[in-house]
Amino acid sequence: MAYLVLDKEKLKHNFQFLDQLFSTNEKSWAVVSKLLCGNRSYLEYLISLGPNELCDSRISNLQTIKEINSQIKTVYIKPPAHDNIEDVVRYADTSFNTELDTIRLLSEEATRQNKVHKIIIMIELGDLREGIMGEGLIEFYGEVFHLKGIEVSGIGANLNCLSGVLPSQDKLIQLSLYEQLIEANFNQQIPWVSGGTSITIPLIERGQVPKGVNHFRIGETLFFGNHLLEDTLYEGMEQGVIKLFAQIIEIAEKPKIPIGYLAENPSGEMHEIDDADYGETSYRAIIDIGLLDISPEYLIPEDNEISVIGASSDMIILDLGEKEQSYSVGDMVSFRLKYMGALGIFNSDYIEKRII
Repeated sequence: MAYLVLDKEKLKHNFQFLDQLFSTNEKSWAVVSKLLCGNRSYLEYLISLGPNELCDSRISNLQTIKEINSQIKTVYIKPPAHDNIEDVVRYADTSFNTELDTIRLLSEEATRQNKVHKIIIMIELGDLREGIMGEGLIEFYGEVFHLKGIEVSGIGANLNCLSGVLPSQDKLIQLSLYEQLIEANFNQQIPWVSGGTSITIPLIERGQVPKGVNHFRIGETLFFGNHLLEDTLYEGMEQGVIKLFAQIIEIAEKPKIPIGYLAENPSGEMHEIDDADYGETSYRAIIDIGLLDISPEYLIPEDNEISVIGASSDMIILDLGEKEQSYSVGDMVSFRLKYMGALGIFNSDYIEKRII
């Protein structure tokens, strides 16, 4: 059976590394916990590390967080669907918002629940995912800041989440200026200017983040140690916080070229033939996971002599390279994961989750 492992000591190391980085630069940060898909044992350990806020995009995960520790601050990091308003107010202390009608519903529900629900107004800085256009910010704020049960606790932006637009000093200055514009027009303080996600960390290190941008939401770099601008590991951070182990269910020497007439496979792919492979064979291993669990492009074999050939719904095929004598049926093969692959496989009920 395939399983995921979370390494407590490596996660603790990365948390402390980032906490020191943000503290040194006088910035606040929140942990984006959505990768863990509400796994209680993983969340319990994460919370024990002492984050000030946990951010998630699934209400059920926020509910689990509140059940573990009702005092920890929770943030719902996408504009709420109208059908979810009641639970967003119940389990999220703060939510990201871009629609006036949604905020009015949050106001009504917060009043019913005798709560003050905080909102962060998301501003479009060019990546073209969620966010109001900057020229409409003053009018938008004027409509919401007086609503009962609502407190505008910040403005924020997302970059590199859809279109690949990179964060820059100029864009963060623009975000900071929006905060100053609100405060000047309404004489209202905006405590948080949330400048982005893991991809903005290099700008902090370079001193390119304006003082007014004081809050960040970090997930991928915490769990993977990734320097997202350079596609490398941050020096001083740990890889291998999360690993996947899958069992070999077949090993055989087989031709490299399929035999017979070719058509699209069930995934809609046509096999590409390399003429150099005619007459060649390789040792192939099949492991007990497939596309239902994870796309092969997100797998990084820890044994660098192994390569991933392809996948069907429930099996992934590996080329063992020169290591055919090193593996047997029943052996476990270990993989590091790319973020999007980990996000999907954490959501699978078919994969056991362990903690070490």
